[in-house]
Amino acid sequence: MRFVLALTFIILSIDASFAQDPHFSQFYSSPLTLNPAFIGKFDGDVRVAGDYRDQWPTINRAYVTETVSIDFPILQNKIASNDTWGVGLMGYSDKSANGAVNFNYLSAGTAFQKGLDEDGYTQLGFGFQATYANMMINTSNLKFEDQLTPLGFTGVTSEIFNGATLQSSYFDLNAGVLFTTSTNDNNDFYAGVSVYHINRPEQQFTGALYLLYPRATFHAGGYFPVGDITTLNLSGLFSTQAGAHETVIGGALEFNVANKGATDETNFYVGSWMRVGDAIIPYVGLEYGGLRFGLSYDVNTSDLNTASESQGGVEVSVIYIAKKSHNKGLPCPKF
Repeated sequence: MRFVLALTFIILSIDASFAQDPHFSQFYSSPLTLNPAFIGKFDGDVRVAGDYRDQWPTINRAYVTETVSIDFPILQNKIASNDTWGVGLMGYSDKSANGAVNFNYLSAGTAFQKGLDEDGYTQLGFGFQATYANMMINTSNLKFEDQLTPLGFTGVTSEIFNGATLQSSYFDLNAGVLFTTSTNDNNDFYAGVSVYHINRPEQQFTGALYLLYPRATFHAGGYFPVGDITTLNLSGLFSTQAGAHETVIGGALEFNVANKGATDETNFYVGSWMRVGDAIIPYVGLEYGGLRFGLSYDVNTSDLNTASESQGGVEVSVIYIAKKSHNKGLPCPKF
């Protein structure tokens, strides 16, 4: 019975998934899904980022989201030394109902950071992103409560679809603004706002029409030293879409383990974020040179904790930034 209730819950939630976006607890590790203005905003030549999230794993892979992106600055010798112009590509997928519902996205974008001081410690950035989305529902993999018989799942609701595969696609536009500033080489502070689905694209299956409502996100963060080998990283966001709201706040302590200031600097991170009214999100991370791994685990605290057994989701992130010796060395957002 618990398995049947879980499946029914997943299918009922598919309708809501058309109107709202997937999300990451480690939003700071997926910059191109947070704000297009982050494109090219890092100290290095190339940045590759990836994130994997398995939400509610106790409910038969209810939601699995994966993303990978690459971005890099361009025309560094053609524009002012305190400006940055970046381009980036991103692909991500969102699967639900044990893979029966599959959304795939491919995005391309650009962002320009205008230096507001001589050295580029303070910048104001603007970013734009275009997305092609493809959605597919494999109805033969859907299971409904009225299909349960002593012999297993069969008949009734599934016959409505007759095993068909439903598909739809659309184009999307996103934009964002980002302000960053630093007072020295050891700190950085930022604030930004982004709007995704500016054009309110339509999603359509078997005659039913769903509007993808704009998602507005306000986010901010920063880091600063609190000891000789310790740095405090803080970040938070408030996001709203189609009447739904999400607030995430928290931070992590960064401990320098070896080779502080060198290209092979090693740092260890430990901290926690909170999705207000929903989950506590412990986080650990390890950074070596330009490579950072992050691991978080949602502990569900909302009314869904009975079905999820308080287990919200496992999330793993990887960010790699390739640097050369001639990089500016300017502080940039990390969380």
